[in-house]
Amino acid sequence: MNILFIGDIVGKPGRKMVKKFLPSLKKEYQINYVIANYENAAHGFGVTEKVYKELKTAGVDIFTGGNHTFDKKKDAFTLLEEKKILRPLNYFEAPGEWYYEDDNIIVISAMGIFAMPYGKNPFIELNQFVEGKDKFIFVDFHAEATAEKRAMYLMLKGRVGAVVGTHTHIGTDDLEIEDGTCYLTDIGLTGCRDNVIGMEAKAPIAHMLTGLKHNFDVKEKCEAIFQALLIKTDENKSVSAKKFKAVGEGELYVSQEVEVGV
Repeated sequence: MNILFIGDIVGKPGRKMVKKFLPSLKKEYQINYVIANYENAAHGFGVTEKVYKELKTAGVDIFTGGNHTFDKKKDAFTLLEEKKILRPLNYFEAPGEWYYEDDNIIVISAMGIFAMPYGKNPFIELNQFVEGKDKFIFVDFHAEATAEKRAMYLMLKGRVGAVVGTHTHIGTDDLEIEDGTCYLTDIGLTGCRDNVIGMEAKAPIAHMLTGLKHNFDVKEKCEAIFQALLIKTDENKSVSAKKFKAVGEGELYVSQEVEVGV
């Protein structure tokens, strides 16, 4: 089974990169599931029905969320009735499901604790949930702290197929597979590269200089980046992984690669 994961898709630039590269990746690698994090897809904040349909048409199968899941509340509440659109498990009372399950795979959407909305402890919840499951389990762990992501991986290592981090928008180079579990601290954004984590730089810089809040915006004309992770599985375990990247008008290339036994 081949699984492709695309991290935080930020606004129109990110969506354009998905539409540009996803179809050829699906065809070349015979991908069974495309998973993508939608929480920044609608101009940086949440998701709308129009954006969801756009990404679904582009080839995304299962959608994971994060701390901006409910920013577009009206659309989000309706969309979360779809079983393949997830919200993080952390919320105590919220519409929708935090995991998707079929005969082959379980996909989980979870947030960290540090600097995130208050909610259920994801470590306690997942430590109990994965016990005895006999399918490939993919965890999108949407967290600010790298230590939390690493701790989640070490707790679940050998019990799930993959733990991949999102949220910080900065890709890391620590791709590994151990005991059948693929891990990457952060897959990095798909969106504007020449800005501040996908947002036009003016507002973040003004905030840093003054301490006052400014409205963040996605600059639609920018040098965009595409980042995705391809995982090859054998039953419930990961056996190889490739991190793909493309910048601006450049070609898609493999930036990291790992294979069990090599």
